Amino acid sequence: MILAFDGRTGAAGDMILGALLAAGADRDALAPVEERLPIEYDVSRVTKSGVTATAVDVLLEHDDESDPGHAEGHGPSRSYDEVVEIVEGLNLSKEVERDARSVFELLAEAEAAIHGVDVTDVHFHEVGADDAIADVVGASLLFADLRADRVVTTPVSAGGGEVSTSHGTYPVPAPAVVQLAERADWRLVGGPVDRELLTPTGAAILAHFADGVDTLPELSVTGSGFGAGDADLTDRPNVLRAVIGAAAGRLRREEITVLETNLDDATPETLGGLHERLREAGALDVSVVSTTMKKSRPGHLVKVICRPGDARRVARALAIETGTLGVREHGAGHRWVANRRHETVELEIDGESYEVGVKIASTVDGEVYDASAEYDDAAAVADETGLATREVVRRAERRAGVETDARR
Repeated sequence: MILAFDGRTGAAGDMILGALLAAGADRDALAPVEERLPIEYDVSRVTKSGVTATAVDVLLEHDDESDPGHAEGHGPSRSYDEVVEIVEGLNLSKEVERDARSVFELLAEAEAAIHGVDVTDVHFHEVGADDAIADVVGASLLFADLRADRVVTTPVSAGGGEVSTSHGTYPVPAPAVVQLAERADWRLVGGPVDRELLTPTGAAILAHFADGVDTLPELSVTGSGFGAGDADLTDRPNVLRAVIGAAAGRLRREEITVLETNLDDATPETLGGLHERLREAGALDVSVVSTTMKKSRPGHLVKVICRPGDARRVARALAIETGTLGVREHGAGHRWVANRRHETVELEIDGESYEVGVKIASTVDGEVYDASAEYDDAAAVADETGLATREVVRRAERRAGVETDARR
């Protein structure tokens, strides 16, 4: 499934939340934030220039009826480390916590570049507020709930005119938005009105989650909707549209970056545990290749594939785990990957029932082309039944609905 945003009237944190809910995300997915922070998401339906859209206001514990508290900048200033500590305290899944942290890491890197300081010295003002934290974590929860295989956006409109920040008044787009657009895969465009349409929070969320496309892709639509912004424009609705559906095509495109380092003193124990440690940090794939180092000494080349937003954290984990003095980054590229899901099939052998896990691979439009039985499961069944492991594998894959000799 592909989730596509139409960015022609910009994006903000609350607009992204509204668009995701309108496209089919479950409102209950936001519960972890409301249960652990003094925050409530007020979801309503509004009309923007004749278009019905979903509005999301973040209500803070100290808000009253005259102060809804949904504008960015409402709340205290916090350091990057303080924001990360709050996110880590929400007891989120690893996937959601990693996404939320990556968004704030992008924001911190943008602020650090603007002010010429280290990331750890960054203090958030607008984006360190409670409602901005609710926007970022809430969006991460809703993206996880929709479980799209790929997220894309058309060019995102920044608006025009001037914008007031904690550091003064700047021309639109704000400096942080420009820095974030530089790190994003999508294109930034000016206009179509003289007011800020793309906020730093909205830009950071899209920079982490979305690939850029020129137009909405060809989709068999299963859900759609609009997220409302807080502006009332004269000639167009201030909304962010989201469309979700199955794509026509073979494999999905996934943005990646490649990290690597050479090791000449790594122990077998270190190398053996490296895959799990790096995957916990966000690595998508890890490979270790034997090689020859200087003076013909044996060594290892460690190569790691990860999402661009996870590169800093994965590189740090690689350095800590191996003691390497440097990690090379090859820059962002992409890979074409299949959709993957896991199923458990039941085999009946000599009157007894056994379960074997099977990994199913399919194209983005649902064509299943491969099934791979989990070897450990098959080996355990083989031990109990006396069958050959390869025979258990064959039966499990056949049971899953894909003939192993028909792979292509």
